[in-house]
Amino acid sequence: MSEVVIVDAGGANVASVRYALERLGVSPVLSAEPERIRRAGHVILPGVGAAADAMQRLRAAGLERVIPALRQPVLGICLGMQLLYAASAEGDTECLGVLPGRAVRFTPAPDRPVPHMGWNRIEFSAGAGLLNGIAPGAHLYFVHSYALPPGPDTRATCDYGGAFTALVGRANFHGVQFHPERSAAAGARLLANFLALGG
Repeated sequence: MSEVVIVDAGGANVASVRYALERLGVSPVLSAEPERIRRAGHVILPGVGAAADAMQRLRAAGLERVIPALRQPVLGICLGMQLLYAASAEGDTECLGVLPGRAVRFTPAPDRPVPHMGWNRIEFSAGAGLLNGIAPGAHLYFVHSYALPPGPDTRATCDYGGAFTALVGRANFHGVQFHPERSAAAGARLLANFLALGG
């Protein structure tokens, strides 16, 4: 398999993403080098933290123009998925603009604390692509305060006081709001499906 690169954007989940890939027999490389990312067979954009800080790191590395131009399979995880969109309400941040839309903060409620944290069900109508072999209603692990409303590129949703995008896909770009690296067998299957995508 060609090289799998995890983009070094300072995300706190990098180690767990690396371990999840190693369990699948892949030894990923952590890099913020534009040329290495361009040459990769698969690119993963992880993220935990604030959108503005993550975008600042990507811009400092010159990756705000590199990532949207990639042609190989790209997977954004959690904040990494949100960064693929046009903007985030968190700090009124301009993001990578691969997908139209703006991440907004959940509204807290007595039975819905923010962040949304823990196992929740995802719903989808067809199990192709990244969802191959994963049953509708499968439980995945979430930790996030911001989310994207469902749109034309949404492939799966989750409900937390209303539906939001749990998985998105457009051309070679994919994103998951949950953490596949912490989502047991279903998460491992999704990562394996991503690695099986052709460039």
